[in-house]
Amino acid sequence: MPLLATASGAPAASPPAFAPDGIAACARRIREPVHVVSGPDGRELGLAHGPTPPERVVGTLPPLYPEWLGGRTFCEAHGVRFPYVAGEMANGIATTAMVSAMARGDMLGFFGAGGLAYGEVERAVRTLVGELGGRRNWGVNLIHSPAEPALETRVAELLVRCGVPRVSASAYMELTPAVVWCSARGLRRGAHGDIVRPTRLLAKVSRPEVAERFLSPAPAALLDSLVAEGRLTREEADLAARVPVAEDITVEADSGGHTDNRPLSVLLPRIAALRDTLCRRFGYRRPVGIGAAGGLGTPDAVAGAFALGASYVVVGSVNQTSVEAGLSDEAKAMLCDADIADVAMAPAADMFELGVKLQVLSRGTMFAQRAGRLHAAYRAHGSLEEIPPALRALLERDVLRAPFEEVWQRTRAFWEERDPAEITRAEADPKHRMALVFRWYLGSSSRWAITGHGARRADYQIWCGPSMGAFNQWVAGTWLAEPGHRTVVQIALNLLEGAAVLTRAHQLRTHGVPLPPQAFTYVPCELA
Repeated sequence: MPLLATASGAPAASPPAFAPDGIAACARRIREPVHVVSGPDGRELGLAHGPTPPERVVGTLPPLYPEWLGGRTFCEAHGVRFPYVAGEMANGIATTAMVSAMARGDMLGFFGAGGLAYGEVERAVRTLVGELGGRRNWGVNLIHSPAEPALETRVAELLVRCGVPRVSASAYMELTPAVVWCSARGLRRGAHGDIVRPTRLLAKVSRPEVAERFLSPAPAALLDSLVAEGRLTREEADLAARVPVAEDITVEADSGGHTDNRPLSVLLPRIAALRDTLCRRFGYRRPVGIGAAGGLGTPDAVAGAFALGASYVVVGSVNQTSVEAGLSDEAKAMLCDADIADVAMAPAADMFELGVKLQVLSRGTMFAQRAGRLHAAYRAHGSLEEIPPALRALLERDVLRAPFEEVWQRTRAFWEERDPAEITRAEADPKHRMALVFRWYLGSSSRWAITGHGARRADYQIWCGPSMGAFNQWVAGTWLAEPGHRTVVQIALNLLEGAAVLTRAHQLRTHGVPLPPQAFTYVPCELA
């Protein structure tokens, strides 16, 4: 609604809006102060911009910008304009191109190192250092690898050695020497006595007991062990005993991939209260940020996360359909067809033996059911040889599409390059050999989706939460529905802009303004 000009050239009062369409239009002008005004009878409320007779003004809301939605301390700590993170999607689906785009868009992004061989992670890190070495708003994922602790340690050492400024620790159930070392290495006293961390750790958690471990200082026994091994100095260990392992906690709710399927509205306040308790107990000088992840695919969800108290949001599943995502066009198209119920839980390749599950796309793929059959067979039998002939034939024909022995030879060749100790263990332990054969399918199914192996389309493993379906409904028929327009930065800017519009609408509603339904909608468009 433009301001009216007087004969002198000064802006005149714009007519107050009392009709639904006018109120909605005023509410969308979030970057301007808006007045809540009373009608002639003193009971009706409307909105106005610009100079307004003071006797009619009930209240005034200041401008609102998307970058103000979260915690300013988060933006200052990470050198970003927006409180928004593109989460790490494993196997390099969150590519170096995605991380670079986010950094240049004044946001934060993490490379998806989980599931990759060390050499692939090293190449990605060196690429990012070369492109973004002078920035601090980018990072790489460090994933808990209980089946490959040596790889977890090597990746942690790589990230610290190459000066990766931000590390997102995910899938942890317990603290490991690798993640504690990554957090503590290089700690020193600053000029003013404060503790300086060269590597800032963000821990992704979905359980209060895990959050407590990252919100507390590292256990003394772990620190002493690292000192005894010569991996930490005594000074670094002493300083690590004064700060939390992670200075940001990302609360992961109903997300794609690893998830406990907890609702954000329950989980985030619980962990935020735990954060407050532990900060008081340990007397931390710096605030610990709390972020929200999982289920964030629409402006409503993002606005809700900030309303719950999140300092920042982490978006994952929907970014798999972005231009920069390392996923095949065929897999992206499958994601674009998903609705909110088109997801299922399936065994996780990296924690297969533990029975850990992750959330995947179910529409157009049989992966969840087929992986479930493999895990059921693993639980019921002690070796491949013990599996009954009928079940063996079914698994070889319908799931693996190859005899057990052939899959074992492929698996053996893989582990000869990655970690020969796994072969030695498998030859001594038939149960472990069976696990490796079945994990071949789980690992391959993700790569088939990444490379677009059309013959195995029904086996694609595509990590996905309900937010993907919600996102598809929101962008349907809009500018952002076009695949070529869907960059990771445009997705982010539209989610944040929409969240700001909805936040303003909710503010006005709490002041008694009769907001029509159209005030609570935001249509995606190209944003600068």
